Amino acid sequence: MLSFFKKKKIVPHIKLSGVIGNVGKFRQGIDFSGQEEIILKAFSVKKAPCVAITINSPGGSPVQSHLIYSFIRQQAKKNKKKVIVFAEDVAASGGYLIACAGDEIYANSSSIIGSIGVIYSSFGFTELIKKIGVERRVHTAGKNKSTLDPFLEEKKEDIERLKNIQLDLHKNFIDVVENSRGSKLKKGEIELFSGEFWSGNKAKDLGLIDEIGDANQVIKEKFGKDVIIKKFEKSKGWLSKKLSSSSDHVEQLANMLDEKSIWQRYGL
Repeated sequence: MLSFFKKKKIVPHIKLSGVIGNVGKFRQGIDFSGQEEIILKAFSVKKAPCVAITINSPGGSPVQSHLIYSFIRQQAKKNKKKVIVFAEDVAASGGYLIACAGDEIYANSSSIIGSIGVIYSSFGFTELIKKIGVERRVHTAGKNKSTLDPFLEEKKEDIERLKNIQLDLHKNFIDVVENSRGSKLKKGEIELFSGEFWSGNKAKDLGLIDEIGDANQVIKEKFGKDVIIKKFEKSKGWLSKKLSSSSDHVEQLANMLDEKSIWQRYGL
């Protein structure tokens, strides 16, 4: 009789999907301000044995990635809850950094995992503006204010300055991975921090993830088939949908192409 009234276990499940950072007006992505309340609500579920997080992201802003990672770890420590992370299509670059907030990381055998590095990309238009007869005029207070202007010739000192910043960011990323994965990492076989990415199967061999498995399967195996999986996900409001369908289409197209290019680094 007592078992009849026994409450079912509830596992909060946060879903993080998209490019990390500001991906444009009315476009959905992953940023700290948009996820803070969701993360708080998930960790506030009383007696939940853990918090599950599904990540599907090719990366983006290193700052937003680190803010979300740190906040998840703070809440895990404060509420004394284990965090289990599940990678879907891709958990790469900043997406993998967030995944490192998990005490355990799972992925599909075909998931794309890794890309532990830092990238900056731009275009150079100096030859183009010469051909069309345009003269670039730049006036600054501060000799380095026009660093990496795409309409000016690249300067060696600008590139060196950018490289130094990238090295700092890369070191921060490596520190997160090493602190999270610890002795699980297999460093002897492959250079893990070169920016390369791997399938879920290979990522498991390298210690970047723990096991192959999806959220529903693993949660039910761990907490019973009657477990209730309560989803926490950022929703797109009615006003945002309306505005995104009727506002600046050129801006929307540019944002979509930019976002698509980030996904395409991983063949997606």
